[in-house]
Amino acid sequence: MPGSNPLFPRLKPSAPALIVGLMSGTSADGIDAVVARITGQGRRTKAHVQADVHKAFPAALRQRILRTALHGTVAEVCELNFVLGEQFASAALAVIRRAGLKPENITAIGSHGQTIHHLPNAATPATLQIGEPAIIAERTGITAVADFRVADMAAGGQGAPLVPFADWALFTHDTRPRIVQNIGGIGNLTFLPPRATLDQVIALDTGPGNMVLDAIVSKLSSGQQAFDRNGRWATQGKVSEKLLTQLMSHPFVRRNPPKTTGREEFGEPFVRLLLLQAQRLHVRGADLVATTTAFTAATIADAYHRFIFPKIPRQQHHNLQIVLGGGGAKNATLIRMLRERIGAGEILTHEDLGISNAAKEALAFAILARETLLGRPSNVPAATGARRPVVLGKIIPAAHRSAAFMPLHRPTLQRRGVSKTTDSSNR
Repeated sequence: MPGSNPLFPRLKPSAPALIVGLMSGTSADGIDAVVARITGQGRRTKAHVQADVHKAFPAALRQRILRTALHGTVAEVCELNFVLGEQFASAALAVIRRAGLKPENITAIGSHGQTIHHLPNAATPATLQIGEPAIIAERTGITAVADFRVADMAAGGQGAPLVPFADWALFTHDTRPRIVQNIGGIGNLTFLPPRATLDQVIALDTGPGNMVLDAIVSKLSSGQQAFDRNGRWATQGKVSEKLLTQLMSHPFVRRNPPKTTGREEFGEPFVRLLLLQAQRLHVRGADLVATTTAFTAATIADAYHRFIFPKIPRQQHHNLQIVLGGGGAKNATLIRMLRERIGAGEILTHEDLGISNAAKEALAFAILARETLLGRPSNVPAATGARRPVVLGKIIPAAHRSAAFMPLHRPTLQRRGVSKTTDSSNR
C-alpha cells in the first residue's frame, strides 16, 4: 500500500521475489512447501508456483503432535517446537531442490508453523504455533518470517482466518462472486464479491472439515485407515438425521462471525462424545461415516445460507463460483452432499484456476511473508475482528544475510544517551 515502509530494504515492491511458503494444518499430516515467484501488490499480485512438495510426518510424530496439542506438558511443547523446526527447515530445502534452485536464490521463507493451541474466545485470547523459525533460518541460511497470527490477536482479532488476504489477491473476479472454500482439518470460507476491496471480504471458519471425519474413520478401522478415500465408505451408509441434528446444535455452528475454531472444540473430546451419541442411537459403521461426512457438508452449507447468500444479489446467484481446496475437495461423497445442500453455484477446484490444491495454503504464507517484509498489513479485520490492519509475523534474519535488515541509515548511539539519531522513515 502507498506509504508502506519496507522492513527488508533490499526487497523492492516492483521486483519479483522467490519466496518459500510452509504450512502444516490442523490435521497434522505433514508439511506443504512451495517455491513461488511473486510480483505486484494488492489485487495486482501475481504468484507463479515453481515447485511444491508434501513432506509427510512419520506416524509417530503425527501422534506426538496431536497428543501434545491437547495434553502436552511445557517440556513436551518446548522440545517439539525445535523438532518441528528441523522438519520445516528440511521441507524448505527439499522444495528449493525440487525447483532446481539454491538457498541463495531465495529471498525469504514464510512459515505458518504447527498450531498447538488456539484460544480466540478465552478470557485472555491466545494462540500458539510452533516449529521454531530460528532453526529454519539457521539450517537454510534464509531469512524466515513466522508467527503470523499473534499481531492480529494483539489488535483485538481472533488471529484467523489469515489466508483470505491471499484469496482476495489471487481470486477476486471482475464480474463473478466467488466463495473460496478450504476443507482441511477445519473448514473455512472466503467470500469475494466482484471487484472486491479488502474491507468487503467476508471470511470465517465453517466448522470441522476433515478433522472429525478422519478421527471417526481411524477409530472404526482400528487405525488401519487414516481417512475415507474418495468418500467410498460414506457412500455405503445412510445419514442419521437424528444424530446430524444433534451435531448441528453445537454452539460453534450457531455462533455469528467473526468465528474461528480448531482441535480445542472438534478434537478428541468431541469425537469421544460423538461416538457415545452414535452408540445411543445405534448408528454404526458406514452410517456413522456417512453422518459425519454430512456434518461437514451441513456446516458449510449453513454458513453459506446464513452469512453469504444474503450478500449476493439474487440476479448474481447463477454467476456464483465456489472454489474448493484442501483434502476434502478429493472426497466425492462430501462434494455431492455439499452440492445437494447449497443448491447454487458452479463448483470448481483450485486447479481450475491454475493453482495446485496441494500448494494453495503454503502459497498463501509465501504471499503473507512478502507483505510482511515490505511492511504492509495483510490481516483482514472484517474477518478476524481486529481493530485495525496490522503487519503480520516476526522476522528472523539468517546470519549471513543480516546486513539486509540494517536500516538504510544506521542509528548511532552515544553512551548515556547524549545523542541518538535514526532514519526518520523508520519511526
